[in-house]
Amino acid sequence: MSAATTETRPLLFTGAAGILGRWLRPRLIEAYGALISTDIADLGPALPGEETVVADLADAQAVDALVARAGRILHFGGISYETTFDRLVPSNIVGTYNVFEAARRHGVGPIVYASSNHAIGFYESGRQLDTEVRTRPDSLYGVTMAFKENLASLYYDKYGVESAGLRIGTARPDPIDPRHLSTWQSYEDLLRQIEACFAAPKLGRIVMYGVSANDRSWWSNALVGEVDYRPQDNAEAFAGALIPNGDTRDPEAPEVKYQGGPFVSDGYAR
Repeated sequence: MSAATTETRPLLFTGAAGILGRWLRPRLIEAYGALISTDIADLGPALPGEETVVADLADAQAVDALVARAGRILHFGGISYETTFDRLVPSNIVGTYNVFEAARRHGVGPIVYASSNHAIGFYESGRQLDTEVRTRPDSLYGVTMAFKENLASLYYDKYGVESAGLRIGTARPDPIDPRHLSTWQSYEDLLRQIEACFAAPKLGRIVMYGVSANDRSWWSNALVGEVDYRPQDNAEAFAGALIPNGDTRDPEAPEVKYQGGPFVSDGYAR
């Protein structure tokens, strides 16, 4: 499929019923026009310019039918928290495979997908990481994010499917925890990053950190090629409220010592 054809077909957005999805949907329509929004959960009323489809990403035929009508793909579907492996596999592993395989078959793309900082959560806090470090998952959830990144690598090297994996830190309206001073990404910066990925003249296969321009960030996107992501928000504006007396946390507590926060703890559950 030509680039021109890809750009004139609807953007497929998986995981569109989630918290991020509900915020992103009207803004994606504004940026890209027609949008196909899908989720396993109820999406509510469709917005002007949007088609909503309830579908299970683990259903290969359903995914294939959606991808066949799409141009670009924003793949945010799946479980975004730690749980049992048998719950994670259908959505995060099988579902992501179905998206990439359908994209390969139909010549669709590029794919921008949600990875997570939990793919590298066992690096110590304060250590500066670039995008070339090996994955060090902090949880079974983090393992499924590392799987996504490796699957994307395979599909680019073998089939030329271009993609960007966003190792999202803490995407929320405002930071509410001292850890967020390093990991926070505002919704507006997340949208800027998505748009920068789709605007790149050649995406290839990359991973990027989903993080705002935080003074205390542990992560650098300096090695990312042609993606012109320019975050504009900074968690430091909230430091006075979050740590008015400085950071008094125990530096040896696992949730403080490691970048993954509470996910590193044995037996952690949401």
